[in-house]
Amino acid sequence: MTHWPPPSSALWLKVLRSHAPFAALPEISLQALVASAQPVSFKAGEVVCSPEEGVASHLWWVRHGAVQAQAAAFAGQPGSAPAFELESGEMFPIGAVIGRRAVTSVYRAAADLACLRLDAEAFLRLVQAEPVLADYVNGRLQHLLALSQRALQGWWGAQALAPQPLDQPMEQLFERPLSALPRRTPVAVSPQDSLDAALRLMHEHGVGSVLAVDENGAAVGILTRHDLLPRVALAQPPLDARRTPFSAVMTQPVRTLEVSEPVQQAALLMSRHGIRHVPLTEGGRMVSLVSERDLFALQSRSLRQLGAQLRAATDIALLKTLAPEIRALARQLLAQGVAARALTALVAQLNDSLVERVVQLMAQQHALDLRRACWVAFGSEGRGEQTIATDQDNGLVLDDGVEEAERGRWLVMAREVNLALDACGFPLCKGGIMAGEPACTQTQSAWAAAFTAWMGQGTPEDLLKAGIFFDMRPIAGCADLVSPLCQLIRDLAPHRPRFLHLLAAQSLNFRPALNWLGGLEVHAQNGHQWLDLKLHGTAVFVDTARFLALAHGQAGLGTRERLLEAGEAMGAPRHERESWAAAFEVVQALRLRVQMTPAGPPEDHPNRIDLCELNDLDRRLLRDALRVARSLQQRVEMDWVRN
Repeated sequence: MTHWPPPSSALWLKVLRSHAPFAALPEISLQALVASAQPVSFKAGEVVCSPEEGVASHLWWVRHGAVQAQAAAFAGQPGSAPAFELESGEMFPIGAVIGRRAVTSVYRAAADLACLRLDAEAFLRLVQAEPVLADYVNGRLQHLLALSQRALQGWWGAQALAPQPLDQPMEQLFERPLSALPRRTPVAVSPQDSLDAALRLMHEHGVGSVLAVDENGAAVGILTRHDLLPRVALAQPPLDARRTPFSAVMTQPVRTLEVSEPVQQAALLMSRHGIRHVPLTEGGRMVSLVSERDLFALQSRSLRQLGAQLRAATDIALLKTLAPEIRALARQLLAQGVAARALTALVAQLNDSLVERVVQLMAQQHALDLRRACWVAFGSEGRGEQTIATDQDNGLVLDDGVEEAERGRWLVMAREVNLALDACGFPLCKGGIMAGEPACTQTQSAWAAAFTAWMGQGTPEDLLKAGIFFDMRPIAGCADLVSPLCQLIRDLAPHRPRFLHLLAAQSLNFRPALNWLGGLEVHAQNGHQWLDLKLHGTAVFVDTARFLALAHGQAGLGTRERLLEAGEAMGAPRHERESWAAAFEVVQALRLRVQMTPAGPPEDHPNRIDLCELNDLDRRLLRDALRVARSLQQRVEMDWVRN
């Protein structure tokens, strides 16, 4: 150990101010801490602190280099790997200092190391005086998560000039072709139809205009809500709406645009001629209508507006155009600082609205009664944790009174729903977990028998099914058909020890992307450092949380909810179970960031991140989150697998 010549306080104040949590401390508090500090350096292999020293009297802050920490029981044994590694900007041993106890690990310099040695008592006095520092000590991961969220908000805010649904400045939005706007089938009549028929259509559809089209589908006239007062209500002599032909009151000729024209042409046409509606044509035939309101909507899209449009959609074509706006709105919300938990919930809510409407439209088309069935979501959709890049996992629960012939009709409908969702951007499930497959459309009794068998047998295939189907949530139809199945799972699972033992072992299949030193483990390729945030990140939390929920008979579906409920049932301290939930959110937030970049993720690797693109804060945050995942898995392994 070598003591440096003490630098000026101003220098250390500047250095510490660039790191959490010191950046948030008042100047006088930080000065008091620095006054008790001493710069120290170590050669590679030298011990920084160990249990033999007794109660920890110092806190160490890493300036340069790295520290390896190894459980004291294994210290010095050949081939023993350190439990974890600490890097620049980290403090240790916080737990020992707060608990006024000796450390349980031996800390060694992994390479030449430069530290700032802080007096433990001075640090504890500061923790008591400064809530910011206390929050950091008691919830380090949550604190880092908040810092990262603010940084992320700033990054996304810089990507847009205003809260726009599409990641482009307004001038670029208006250069897009009109075909890129959501298509709306215009309400239309023949010029010879009565004015009364046109007005009734306008009222029934809740629209502000009615078009007249000829036999070739070309627009020949238009009547808008603004025309009604001067041309109809105040007409002299008064009009007989039943006898007056539509052609007598419509505006003609109609100013139209081809769908290949840019959006700005519609804005110019409306401004130049004082009109509010422009019919859009394709090959001479009218195919859509753009209104002044549509152009204003380009500048602002709200959750309520989009949800209302999804629920009111009259055909699959319209839903197909609305689906990309869910992703666009998610980007906008991310820019406004919405956290991962809330964002995935909002995305799930909008996806639910879209799926529910597709199911309703298809059920109507096939003359099927949704009171006799329930469309259910499995997997991430069932947990309400869908990200942007997600495929379908769904099924149908049928009333026990549904005969085999009627079941065949439901299967046909379900296949068409699956194809429609695929067209809306939800790819077909490669594993075939879709309602259009016979195994995924069953009566309530058949589902109950399958669940009971899976928990009773516990074969590898049964465990895989449990991992998919036990995250089940009703989306459309009769939810009462699903509630007894969920209750059956909660009642049986805790009393199936063999099933739980095997499920616990299966939850350990995916390991966090950490090396033996506790650092991030990546796949180096062409200058990139790739890490799969789902396979070696969120999947670890999801599988473990599902197992714990089943083991304790809990009703929660979301991973965060399951972790918090299971932690309480296991007697884990509040800060520990909250760190599990926060760590999951860290990885989930990074997944969302990858998937919502303007360029979008590669189709073959939608959850892969290049660590070279992460800042120091997010790298540290990710590493800490994965360390939490590792400790959570170790707890399951000790309690459920080795026993």
